[in-house]
This record gives sequence, structure tokens and C-alpha cells, in this order.
Amino acid sequence: TKVLYASVCDLAARVRALAREKKRREIHKTTYRKTLFIDSERAERTPIERSCQQRALRFRTPQRAIDLHCFNFTPSLCLVMDFESNYDIAASANFIHTHNFIKVALQFPDNLLKHSTRVVTALRNTLQSTEVGLFVMADTAYGSCCIDEVGASHINADCVIHYGHTCFSPTTTLPAFCVFGKASICIADCVESMSKYALTNSKPIMVLFGLEYAHSMQRIKEALLESSMSCRFDPKSEVHFADVPSSVMFPSKDIKKINVLQEPVSDCNGASGTMYSIGGLTWKLPEGQSMDDYLVFWIGHDDSAFANVVLTFNACEIVRYDANENRMVTDLFQHRRILKRRYYLVERAKDANIVGILVGTLGVAGYLHIINQMMELITGAGKKAYTLVMGRPNPAKLANFPECDVFLYVSCAQTALLDSKEYLAPVITPFEAMIAFNRGSQWTGAYVMEFRDLINLPQMGVGNQEEEEARFSFLKGGYVEDFENQENVEEERETLALVNATEKALQLRNNSNVLMKGSARSGAEFLANRSYQGLNMSSENTSPEPYLIGRRGRASGYEDEKNKQ
Repeated sequence: TKVLYASVCDLAARVRALAREKKRREIHKTTYRKTLFIDSERAERTPIERSCQQRALRFRTPQRAIDLHCFNFTPSLCLVMDFESNYDIAASANFIHTHNFIKVALQFPDNLLKHSTRVVTALRNTLQSTEVGLFVMADTAYGSCCIDEVGASHINADCVIHYGHTCFSPTTTLPAFCVFGKASICIADCVESMSKYALTNSKPIMVLFGLEYAHSMQRIKEALLESSMSCRFDPKSEVHFADVPSSVMFPSKDIKKINVLQEPVSDCNGASGTMYSIGGLTWKLPEGQSMDDYLVFWIGHDDSAFANVVLTFNACEIVRYDANENRMVTDLFQHRRILKRRYYLVERAKDANIVGILVGTLGVAGYLHIINQMMELITGAGKKAYTLVMGRPNPAKLANFPECDVFLYVSCAQTALLDSKEYLAPVITPFEAMIAFNRGSQWTGAYVMEFRDLINLPQMGVGNQEEEEARFSFLKGGYVEDFENQENVEEERETLALVNATEKALQLRNNSNVLMKGSARSGAEFLANRSYQGLNMSSENTSPEPYLIGRRGRASGYEDEKNKQ
């Protein structure tokens, strides 16, 4: 009886404890519902609102509990503050006010265009001025990471405010203010992953990151320092962080003064070193050190910015911290394969006779200079070059130029690499063209993504064309001759190709009497070699022909067909 009575009392106590826990949870949910989940009638919420709610819920952790409902603020203030902070409304308004801009172009990528109306409303409320005109730009002609100066010039804009991911390429005519956004990241997990990685390596670590995580770098530094001071983390290697100097870009007048990947610098104390700059990030290394002596720790997504870092610093060991999945990624085999693919494209470009230069930007400073430099390089190598402006390239557009053996794409660093497997001809970068068309140059393994890094390089002379020896082609399996005297022969060759197609069709027969098609040296020869050359006017009868009246009406039933019925 005593045992049964004790069991009943224990059961009753558990029931009362469960009832108290259930009541506490109901009160807890009600408090958070009143504080965070505003606009309950609204079925859908924007990603920024959901992100704000998730971050607010994460404030109530055992280590740092914050009672949100004790704050004296309106229910909607939490989301409004998060939206204005994420889009840097106050900093954008200050940029406009400081420089007295009247016409401001707001450039949005496709994934952020749905928030453009809210951004405009928030900017107008902050500016409190009716004189400032705000214009939303979308659907850029080229990459959305570049400043669209061409679109801004249609409205005679004074500046451009760029939202979302940016390559930070310098502008030509307009100042720009970049809003990177503020992506969420678990600082504790990131610091823990960084600490474990530092414990297993003896080399110093350079931390690079996507610009959307720039707002969290200071807190990551403080957390890493706190972890090392509390003896929980005693790293074998030093940890250095890159910086974002500014979100403002002003047009570059002098091309040679544009920041390049690395340049020697010295501070006021006389200490010299090397300043590195890539994708808006800058850092300084002491004299006598290079990036080969460091390990790269990337915080961010596997995007074009990360691919730029992997190819540029391909000699370094690189790991990536995925902030979305909170895990480390060390397998970069796919990125390493890109270098092998690019080396193959360089060998393909060496055998090309006709090169099409694709203009992939109209706003990045120095693009005209590099186009002229590439034109001189291609012409000096004894090849024919054509400049093509077509916006964003795709296989259908480039298929209209079958005479081009290879295309050279001039664009920013983060859009320069095109996967040309679906294209009829390979697409190379200006750096690869420097290797392919400079006789005697060899690839040392270093890779340059920014074409402005090639502007200041000394140009290699082509040499005496008559004394150049034949080059061995790995693709053709034999020796080929690259150079020929084009000074007097080029114009005559194009003229004869159009006048007499049979003589310049470059049709050869091998020992087996099998017809073989030769390679054209220019667009005119390629046209003469085609079986269909377009609609040609008859040269015998030049008098105009009488016109005929065609059908009238729609295709479903013309007027003459209705009369017959």
C-alpha cells in the first residue's frame, strides 16, 4: 500500500510539472508572438523579414538571454531597423547629401528587384527632399556585378548606388556607392572552425570573405581574440584578416594609377611591404613575404568571387567556410580542374587564325585600353581580329560568327571565365591571349584575372616575322607557321577572295585525292569559301523590276481566298 501511494504521489507531481511547463511555453509563445510575429494576417513574408525573426529568436540563448518584450519599442520597429540596416539606407542618404547629387540611379540585380520599391520609399523618407530623383535600374546589359554606367547615362545620373554582389571594378565616369547587404552567419561556429584549422597548420592564415559578410568581421575578430585569451584556443599560426577600405568608388582618370593585384608600398614609419587587392578586399604583407607563404581561409559562398580567389592564388592551400550550412569545405578539385581546362584553351588559341574580341563591359576603367592592346597583340602575331559588341554572350549569339576560331572576352574578373563547352569556338581571357599570341611565352602556373593587371606589363616584341621558325602544334600534331608578311598581301588577298572564289577557296587535295578544307585567314576568305553567301543582285540586269501586289489579310484567311469561297 505504501509503495502504491508513493507511486501515485510521484505521478501526480509529474502531471503538475508538465502542466506548469505547458503553461510556461504558452506564455513564452504568446510573448514572442506579440513582439516578433507582426502582421499575422499576412500569409507571405519577405526573406528579410523571416531572417530578422530567426535572428531575433537566436537572441534567447542560454549563454546570452535577452528578454525582447521588456524593450520599449513598437512591434514593427524590429523589422524596419533590420531592413534599413541591411540596405544601408542611412549611409546611402548621407552619400547623396554629402555630394549634393540630384539624379541618383539605383541598380538592383534580378534577385533583389522585388525590394526596390521599399528601398526607394525608405530613401525618400530619410532624405526628406523632393529635389533628389531616384531611378531604379534593372536588366543590365552585362554582368550585374559591374556598375552599369551606360544605363545610368540614359537619365544623366550623377551617381549610382549598387545593391547586391559586386566585383568592385573601378568606374570610368560616375561615382558609385556599393551596398553589399548583410548575410547571416553563426559567429561561434565560424570561430570554432577557424580555430581548429589554425591548430592543425603552422603557416599563417589569411582570412578572405565575401563582401556580404564584411559586417561580421569585427565580431569574428573579437570572438577569436576572446577565445585565444581564455586559453580555449592556442593557435600555432597567426590569423590575419583582409579589410574593405570603403564602399565608395570614384571614377579613375589615370589608368596606370588603378589598384592592381599587388604593388609595393611603404607606410609613414618606413616599413615596406606588398599591398594586395582583389574583389574589394585589401591587405598588406611584410617585405619578403608573399601569398605563397600563407593559407587562405574563405568565408562565403562558392560563387564567382571565390573562383577568382582560387585561380589567382592557385599555389596556396585554400579552404572555404560555408556560412549557410555551417561547415568547412576542403575539396576544391573542381576548381583545380579549371586550370587544366584553361591551359587546353590556350593551346587551341595558338592555332587560331581569326580572333573575335568580345566587349564584355562598357564601364570598367581601362576596357578601351586593353581592347587596343589585344588588337595590337593579335595583329602582331599574324592573325586577324574583329571587335564584337553584343551584350552578354551566349552560344546562339556567337554561332553567328562561325569564321572566328577563338573569342577573346574582355570583362571584369568575376565574369571573365565562360564555360565554353557549349560554344562552337573557345572563349579565352586577355591573360590567356597574352600567353597564346606572344611567341616564346610560357605559362608558369600564375593566373591573372583582372585585365588592368595586364595594362602595366611590358609588351613582348613580336620580332622579325621572316626569321621566326615554325611552331609545334600539340593539337594538330605537327609544325605550323604562324607568321606571314601581311603588309602588302592582306588587302590584295581579301580583294581576290571576293572577286574569284575558286582561286581563294583554299581547297586542297591530299595524297588520297580526298577533298580537304583549308583554314581561312580572314572573314573575306571564309565568306568566299562558303557555299551560301547571301542574296546577291544580278549584275546582268540593273533595271528595276515591276512590283506585284501581294495578298491582303491574315494568314488564317486572305481576302482572295474568301472571294473564292
